[in-house]
Amino acid sequence: MTQLSRRTTAHLFCSVNGVVENPNLFQFDAFGPEEGAMMTAAIAPVTDVVIGRKLWHEWSQYWPGAEDPFGAFINPVRKHVISSTLSGELGWNSTLVAGDPVQYVLDLRAQEGGEISVVGGVETIRSLFAAGVIDALTLTVHPVATPEGRRLFDESVPLTRFRLLEGRTTSAGNAVLTYGLR
Repeated sequence: MTQLSRRTTAHLFCSVNGVVENPNLFQFDAFGPEEGAMMTAAIAPVTDVVIGRKLWHEWSQYWPGAEDPFGAFINPVRKHVISSTLSGELGWNSTLVAGDPVQYVLDLRAQEGGEISVVGGVETIRSLFAAGVIDALTLTVHPVATPEGRRLFDESVPLTRFRLLEGRTTSAGNAVLTYGLR
């Protein structure tokens, strides 16, 4: 019997001008109960998280001591860290990704478990989505333009067609758009 491939998702908070870096600078005044419920539903089936080194380092310093719903999720979940500079045991229930990240995620998808969430950073999500290993990319677009920060799809990204899988708006004024590759 052939195992079906596990679903891989990613989610980013985004400004209307496409900035996804440092969403803590623009998202919290437009994050309400609907967004919280969507996030809870999105992480419920996740058993594995793929994360870039920089974000892993930031989160590994903060989340182990945090007691909130996201901390209750991120602390015990298996984390797969993409890095060419880290080595050895990582701690925090984390495994270093060896070799090609795309192949690693493909191999991870073939293993048993729940959904896989790619949580960042920008390059990690960009490269894995472009390679077709992320099934659904959700952008929560906040009603704000920010003058600085990196964009997920910047000038380095070639013309890429998307397919809208789902779209809705929230009472906080956010557009929650989920895309797949065409």
